[in-house]
Amino acid sequence: MANAASGMAVHDDCKLKFLELKAKRTYRFIVFKIEEKQKQVVVEKVGEPTQSYEDFTASLPADECRYAVYDFDFVTAENCRKSRIFFIAWSPDTSRVRSKMIYASSKDRFKRELDGIQVELQATDPTEMGLDVIRSRAS
Repeated sequence: MANAASGMAVHDDCKLKFLELKAKRTYRFIVFKIEEKQKQVVVEKVGEPTQSYEDFTASLPADECRYAVYDFDFVTAENCRKSRIFFIAWSPDTSRVRSKMIYASSKDRFKRELDGIQVELQATDPTEMGLDVIRSRAS
C-alpha cells in the first residue's frame, strides 16, 4: 500500500526484519533505503547482535539519506540491564535535496509500520547521533 503523500510502499521484509530485531533480538541494527525506481522502502543492511554502535554508524553512507533502527543495550544507574529501540532518520547535509524531501515525507508512515520504536532521532551529521546522544536519550 503506497503512501499518498510520497508514493512509497514498504517492503514486507522491512517489517519482518524489524519484528526479528524486536522479538528475537536477531539483529543489532537494520538500515533501510528508499528504492526510488520501485517506489518502496527496502532493507539495505542488517547488523549481527555482536556488532558495535561504531559498526552501525559506519554502515550509513556519508552523503545519502537512510532510515535505521538500532537496538541499544545499556545499564541504568540502578544497575538494571535495559534496551531501547531507536529509529534514526539519517539525512546528511551533503545528500541531494530531492532525496531529503522523499525521506522526510515518507518517514512518519514508514515509522508507523514498525511497531515498537521507543526513541526517534533525526540526524544530519554524525555528531547528532553519537553514542553520548544515544545514551542520554535512552534513559
